[in-house]
Amino acid sequence: MSIAIIVEGKNDRKKLRKVLSSAVHIECTFGTPGTQSVERLKKKLNVYSTIYVFTDNDSSGKRIRVILGDAFPDAEPIYTRKGYAGVEGTPEEYLIEQLEKAGLEEYIIYPPPAFQYPT
Repeated sequence: MSIAIIVEGKNDRKKLRKVLSSAVHIECTFGTPGTQSVERLKKKLNVYSTIYVFTDNDSSGKRIRVILGDAFPDAEPIYTRKGYAGVEGTPEEYLIEQLEKAGLEEYIIYPPPAFQYPT
């Protein structure tokens, strides 16, 4: 299965790259995409069987989700929690939780368990 996730910016992509394997393609909109940007995304992402849209939980992120929802009607949304400073400001634990809810466990790079000294 080939997977792509669309995010708003390069810092969002950088944050997700920490917790996702390179098998998942991450594409940026670089803000609210216009008609030409949407067409470019459609051409670039038409080879992926599954597309997710992971945007911030703010007015801009919601606007982008609507635009991308029209362009990619089968895309699955992933949300970050309201109050976090966007995808880039979301704690990795919560990102992993959202990615697991989306069914992407096999692509997640889990952090090593914290070392505990024997007692």
